Parts: sequence; C-alpha cells; structure tokens
Amino acid sequence: MKVLFLDSVHECLVEGLFDLGYKCDFPVIDNKKDVLDIIENYEGLIVRSKMIIDREIIEKGEKLRFIGRPGAGMENIDVEFATGRGIACINSPEGNRDAVGEHALGMILSLLNKINIADREIRNGHWNRTSNRGVEIKDKTIGIIGFGNMGSSFAEKIQGLGAKIIAYDKYKKNYATRNVIETDLQTIFEETDILSLHIPLTKETDYMINNEFINSFKKNIYIINSARGKILNTENLVENLKKGKVLGAALDVLEYEKTTFESLYKTTSPPAFQYLLESNKVILTPHVAGWTEQSYFKISNVLLDKIKELTQCLKS
Repeated sequence: MKVLFLDSVHECLVEGLFDLGYKCDFPVIDNKKDVLDIIENYEGLIVRSKMIIDREIIEKGEKLRFIGRPGAGMENIDVEFATGRGIACINSPEGNRDAVGEHALGMILSLLNKINIADREIRNGHWNRTSNRGVEIKDKTIGIIGFGNMGSSFAEKIQGLGAKIIAYDKYKKNYATRNVIETDLQTIFEETDILSLHIPLTKETDYMINNEFINSFKKNIYIINSARGKILNTENLVENLKKGKVLGAALDVLEYEKTTFESLYKTTSPPAFQYLLESNKVILTPHVAGWTEQSYFKISNVLLDKIKELTQCLKS
C-alpha cells in the first residue's frame, strides 16, 4: 500500500512503515489541487497541520484506509465524514503530553514570578526587586478544563507545588486521582485561581472562553492556554486583563495563527493583539508547548504503533 505524506515527520515513522511494506511518497504539495490530483492513488495519508482534509479530498481518496495525524489536534480533518466512509483517523497525543504539561507549568511559574519581565529589565540595566515580587502557587486552586492526555499530564507536573487541583471534563467520568479532584464547571467557576485549558478546538469549544465565561469566575484569575487559540476570544481576554478580572495570561496559542501553526497571518495587527504584545501581564510562545526534541520522535513513534495495529486488523 502507498502512503502520502503532506508534512515532515520523524524518520522513525517512514522507516517503520517501510518495514510494514508501505511505499512512502513525499511529493511537493503546494495547494489543495495538488492533493486532489493524486490522492486517489493512496491507501494512507499522513498530515500534521499543513492542510485541511475536507470532504472533497476524502471523497477523492477512494482507496484511503487511514489518515494519520502525528500529534493531538484533529480539527483540520473531517473525522466524522472520514470514519463514516470506513477510514480510520489516528492521532498520537500520547507522544507530546509530557511536553505540553511541562510547558504549561513553565509558563505558570514564569508568569507568577515575573521571570520574563525581570530578565528583560536586567538586560536593559534595571535592577528592580520590589516590582518583580512574585506570587506563590502554594495554597492556590488550579482549575483544569479538559482531562485527556494534556490535562492529566499537566496535573501530574504541578502536584508538588502545594496547590489544590480540580478538573472538569464534560466527556469523562471517574478520572480523579489521589491529588486531583474531579468536579463540575460550577465548582471551577467558584474556586479557581489559575485556569489551565486543555480542550480541543471543535464547534462546541470555538470561542468557549469569552466574556460571559470569564466573568463567571468568583475570583480574579490567571489563564493558561496551551490548547488551541480559537477557544479563547482574544478581545474578551484583553477587556478582562484591562479591568483586572484576568490577572495575567500565558498563551502558547493564538487565534491569529495560520492553519499550519507555522506563522501568524501577515495582516494580523488588531488592537487586541497589539495589547498582548505590549502587556507585562502576558507571556507568549509560538505554539511550541508540544514541540520538544523528544516529542518530535514520540508523536511519530506512537502513530507508527497505532498504524501497525490497524495494518494487522486490515490483513486479518
């Protein structure tokens, strides 16, 4: 069988598929038409975020048996339509869960202890101790929304900080651990000091974190988003940063990202984005929470294991 690669991956995936008897092709693909011209020749498709795999592409791929996504998010694939046609849709969030958990922890520590601000000031010749006094996490309540691979990994990483950890997941039950309290959304609103988001981008979560949502919290909060940019309304976030309802934000993802996550839209300069760039209350990183040296290998290796299992099923 032949597999079409639209994005670069760790070589372990290519070598592993070759050992399974697959022929791996890496044509130069610049647009959707290029895919439509050749997809009918392939049983497998590997894509990260370079392109949206919509109904038209899936229909044209009459031989497709699987679509593999090295990584977590599947929002660029019409999974419902594909699975309805008997095409397996596979991702590998297990491969970058540790990376995301560690990055979210690092962002919280930097935000509350003003590490980025202090570093920048010292480099500019300013030694300001009082203004860079930090805030301790101990005895705070950390609220986690979404308790899949990423949310549970983050919970593991923060357990030694002395905070109370509560979690809400609309689609999971009985996931509480010794150090994590499973709760409802109302309790998240009432108790949270630091909110960390670990939910996928779907029709349901698009702009889920908006003005109404933020102002449902009893306390003033910090917000950490290492999930997807469009689950958080940036204009509403800025409004609440200005009035102090949001004390600070650490964002690894932005709603202004291109679909590929490789860059921002060139025309991006709305006032809300400019505020994020200039604010000392905000830390920004370029969608790299799950993008470590180790995770680059692991997301491909985990995906390979899943394709192996699928291949055995197909053969039987």
